[in-house]
Amino acid sequence: MKDFAGRTAFVTGGANGVGIGLVRQLLNEGCKVAIADIRQDSIDKALAALDNREVMGVQLDVASREGFREAADRVEAEMGPVSILCNNAGVNLFQPIEESSFDDWDWLLGVNLHGVINGVMTFVPRMVERVKAGEQKGGHVVNTASMAAFLAAGTPGIYNTTKFAVRGLSESLHYSLLQYQIGVSVLCPGLVKSYIYASDDIRPDALKGQMKAVDKAAVDRLAGVHEFGMEPDVIGARVIDAMRHNRLHIFSHPDHKDELRTIFDEIIAEYQDYPKDPGFDQRVAFEKFRHDAFAEARRKSRAADF
Repeated sequence: MKDFAGRTAFVTGGANGVGIGLVRQLLNEGCKVAIADIRQDSIDKALAALDNREVMGVQLDVASREGFREAADRVEAEMGPVSILCNNAGVNLFQPIEESSFDDWDWLLGVNLHGVINGVMTFVPRMVERVKAGEQKGGHVVNTASMAAFLAAGTPGIYNTTKFAVRGLSESLHYSLLQYQIGVSVLCPGLVKSYIYASDDIRPDALKGQMKAVDKAAVDRLAGVHEFGMEPDVIGARVIDAMRHNRLHIFSHPDHKDELRTIFDEIIAEYQDYPKDPGFDQRVAFEKFRHDAFAEARRKSRAADF
């Protein structure tokens, strides 16, 4: 995306952490920005700190499809068509899968995955129709995943699952929307100065029935760790740069590069030199169509300049 000025952006989880960094940088680029967040007090504080800017707040539970539609209608009525969507809201449970409950799954899937799906399904069809009608020039979608979309240790298990899914959704959407000059990026930050360690504070009552008791000491330790996280404004600036160059993956934290290279090498090393099985040649010939089509899509993505 080359032109930001005058566009309307919608940022979920926009009042804290990565979200507020995105909001401030988008405003600096001349965008009008809607801050969507589940915490009204956080929205109020953010708006007060962004005085005299083209910004509005809207309280939203991203797990609600109807809530998303209502928020989208309200924002577009007041600020104009949204052409930049940042699906950033997220929560975490710092525990392994075997110690988790169905309520835990429903909560994290509802926010981290369905929240992204709801944002995409609410706004992207509107973007596409406006592009096809000649009413809008392109757009961009940024979905916040995490380095947990690549680095899946035992904890936090459900969080890892949701972030892998957001990565897959984003990569697929990136290629399908190229034809409309709508960019799609997946943001994969590491440690951020944010309040995600206090996610339990906003857990819905309906999904607390099987939750583990909050470990206050562990939360306090995580709060101390997150104080050393990357500043949201630094991440926001790096996201803007990636949007300008239509990068699919946004790795804001360079400190994970060597680890990721090692993991990719370990994955490739797990391929075995099996002998050809019956149907191997025919299967490979069929796969060539998919292989070549995907290679061409990646080439077009790298060459895209919009």
